[in-house]
Amino acid sequence: MSSAVSTTVKPQLRGLLQSKIKRNLIVAMGLSVVSGVLFKIFVSDARKNQYAEFYKNYDAEEEFKRMKNLGLFQSG
Repeated sequence: MSSAVSTTVKPQLRGLLQSKIKRNLIVAMGLSVVSGVLFKIFVSDARKNQYAEFYKNYDAEEEFKRMKNLGLFQSG
């Protein structure tokens, strides 16, 4: 048999809530920053590029004529 005595680590009894809250707040802020940056890159910038591409080739006058010929307007 081994003569070494094993000791158990004492649990943290004081300040446990504060330490867990601090850790959780740091993790939550980090995740929110990361998700905000990812949303901007993959959603906002992509949407902005799609709108720019659409309006690069868009002719409002031609679209008006097309809708007028289809009879979508009730005015004269």
